[in-house]
Amino acid sequence: MGQLMARELVDIICFNNRKGAKTHAIIPCGPLCWYKPFTKLVNAEKISLKNMVVFHMDECLDWEGNLLPEKHPQNFRTYMLNNFYLPVSAELCVPEKNRYFLLPDNYKKVSDKIMSSEIDITYGGWGQDGHVAFNQARREPYSPLTIEELRKSAVRIQSNSIDTVIALSQRSFGTAYQLVAPMSVTLGMRECLSAKKVRLFSDTGAWKQTALRIALFGPVCTEYPVTLLQEHPDALLTATVDTARHPIEEHPEWDFGY
Repeated sequence: MGQLMARELVDIICFNNRKGAKTHAIIPCGPLCWYKPFTKLVNAEKISLKNMVVFHMDECLDWEGNLLPEKHPQNFRTYMLNNFYLPVSAELCVPEKNRYFLLPDNYKKVSDKIMSSEIDITYGGWGQDGHVAFNQARREPYSPLTIEELRKSAVRIQSNSIDTVIALSQRSFGTAYQLVAPMSVTLGMRECLSAKKVRLFSDTGAWKQTALRIALFGPVCTEYPVTLLQEHPDALLTATVDTARHPIEEHPEWDFGY
């Protein structure tokens, strides 16, 4: 899957390079499988990223809405510098002026830049609740979202939902939920869906199985924000076989009364 992700982005960059055009991309910190294939392709084929403009889709924050320490495992900027930028040869790498990291004090300017640009592609994954970037299913009982509000949601600072914290703690911290960032700054669905193409990927298995099925076959709903991709003219979900499976396949005797 990492090879597929890397090749698709490289092909878009090469296509725009041949036209002398810039490539505007919204890039996530994950799935993690594509960084090595991507940087290897770029270096081996000597693909210039000088005309690439990268908008990073989210960043983790502490409980006061501040950036995490540089060496914290959930500091997305540090991870991207070490795995997306530094492995690329200096003569090919994305210029620093073309790297837009979300920060607590610049996110509205980043949003304005995205909405005034022609975004070629949004890359990413989806969460256990079908979240795209950190656009999670809202768990606030006194201020539920409508579909239209989710569709128009813009860049913001927010608290992470409890189920997202639990999922990240299990996958990355041995269920030490105390280590998971409690807040985030994220692009909204408005920015993520503004791209000509949206490509989401997952190799996480059981954590993403239900969200994948609802994204493909369920109605558009706020409980699973990924369902909004059904309205996009060029969206594609790619999953590993383990992620595409679901326990319900193996239990035809189950009856949920639907």
